[in-house]
Amino acid sequence: MSSHSLSGKVVLVTGGAKRIGRGIALRLAAEGARVAIHYSTSEEQARQTAADCGGAALFRANLESVTEIEEMFKELDRRMGPIFGLVNNAARFTKIDPLEVTEQDWDAIHNVNLKAVFFCAKEAAKRMKAAGAGRIVNISSLGGLRPWAEHAHYCASKAGVIMLTRALSISLAPAISVNSVAPGVIPFDYMDERIGRLISRTPAGRAGTADEIADAVLYFMESTNFVTGQIIAVDGGLSQK
Repeated sequence: MSSHSLSGKVVLVTGGAKRIGRGIALRLAAEGARVAIHYSTSEEQARQTAADCGGAALFRANLESVTEIEEMFKELDRRMGPIFGLVNNAARFTKIDPLEVTEQDWDAIHNVNLKAVFFCAKEAAKRMKAAGAGRIVNISSLGGLRPWAEHAHYCASKAGVIMLTRALSISLAPAISVNSVAPGVIPFDYMDERIGRLISRTPAGRAGTADEIADAVLYFMESTNFVTGQIIAVDGGLSQK
């Protein structure tokens, strides 16, 4: 067991019910963390993931509401005690021609993808600072590193997550490290022409898996505070093209 073992430490995963979030929750649970799974509407999948984690705690909140975020962290305090790790994974993704984007479209993406990431990090960091240590990992995206024509609103939100990660890594040091994992193409039950095209351009010659994202999250969670402000693109080399 490494000196930075997660054994017995509380780690909250937002959007942990399915897809990448589920993969991260399962990996952290396997490493001995006391996993807390946040979900908004995917209750059935959240219960299944919690069971598969060996009985993880569930927390429901609409991350568009800062009040609900604050309540979720108070509930976490009551039910689980001090938080060590936060994985800001919850996100939305839509494809819209920029000239068709409405204020509602913009807010739907930014309220969850960027605003909630900040306010979850803020609530977690207050508690981590009091405890003297903590790890925050923000899931960004290849779309935060590379521009996509019909995803301007999404790309802006994920580029925001990357800069937020870098800024918070300075303001929260030395007790808390803040890093980001930027997934490339990780399809689950959905495949379209664009995804196929991205996979064909990926140097690794294939799509990625939730497990591979979870590997990177685990690295940051178990690292010393000397690893902070970093962005790992887990994308098969696609960001290099």
